[in-house]
Amino acid sequence: MRPGNPVTKITNPGARGIGHQWAYLPDVARTMVQLLAQRHLLDAFARFHMSGHWDEDGTGFADAIRRMVARRTGRAPAVVGFPWWLLALAAPFNATFRELQEMRYLWTTPVHLNNARLVQTLGHEPYTPLDVTVEETLIGLGCLTPDVQASLSSHAS
Repeated sequence: MRPGNPVTKITNPGARGIGHQWAYLPDVARTMVQLLAQRHLLDAFARFHMSGHWDEDGTGFADAIRRMVARRTGRAPAVVGFPWWLLALAAPFNATFRELQEMRYLWTTPVHLNNARLVQTLGHEPYTPLDVTVEETLIGLGCLTPDVQASLSSHAS
């Protein structure tokens, strides 16, 4: 996907069958603000994890994008794998590609963070449903136009 362009394909860096975790940035921001409001009660360098969105098999996030694009445009984009092999070829000449290669393990090993301490501290974890996060993100990136009907009804209330 490219900002400002319609979604015609989705590049998924993960491997099918490997779970992956996502956090929606506005949820992260709300969490940080709530924790900062309680900073006087927290230990220095206290560590909290968010649960966010857990994609059990590594295809759920791409499927959510496909679902949203299909609902809004009538056509579902293709999902393709990330060309890790190409990164390996270019890495000796590009620092960013070298760094991305070092982070590949995050796409080949499931990492699922436990939010128990966060929930114990705040009483909840700020959470936006996946389809809402995908739609708002695609609109924010300029990949989907806002749904005028939904905008009118949400502003009317």
